[in-house]
Amino acid sequence: MAIIGGAGNPVGGSFTGPAEALEIYGDFAAAYSGTIVDSTSPITHLSFTTGNYLFVGEIQLNAAVDDDNPANGGASTCMITFNDRQVALIKAEGEQEKAPASVVQPVIIPAYTEVLCVVDSTTASGDNYTSVTCTGKIYRE
Repeated sequence: MAIIGGAGNPVGGSFTGPAEALEIYGDFAAAYSGTIVDSTSPITHLSFTTGNYLFVGEIQLNAAVDDDNPANGGASTCMITFNDRQVALIKAEGEQEKAPASVVQPVIIPAYTEVLCVVDSTTASGDNYTSVTCTGKIYRE
């Protein structure tokens, strides 16, 4: 079930599409932003509040990449905040290939924590897309 609105894991438990919310699958949890057109202004990719459990996993940023021409793209950053406090700022680069196009940040998220992942890119092209995923395991007392 979704912690906060959005598409994703309905009662039947099958994936129906990207959702900003953290979806619970037994002892596992995941959130997928889907591909979002890049922007030079910050765009929220994930936004959710954890429940009565500890989340241990990772957040992955996929940099701006052109869906028609992988040689085009740009650098992207993802600011990760817990309860309005910045805990990480990760950067990936999808054009020059001098840096990874995807970056993974391990995270441990306490119970009842508001999580926000906001992406900002060096390009603003209708052909460049970014995405963020959050996957891991939940532990209940």
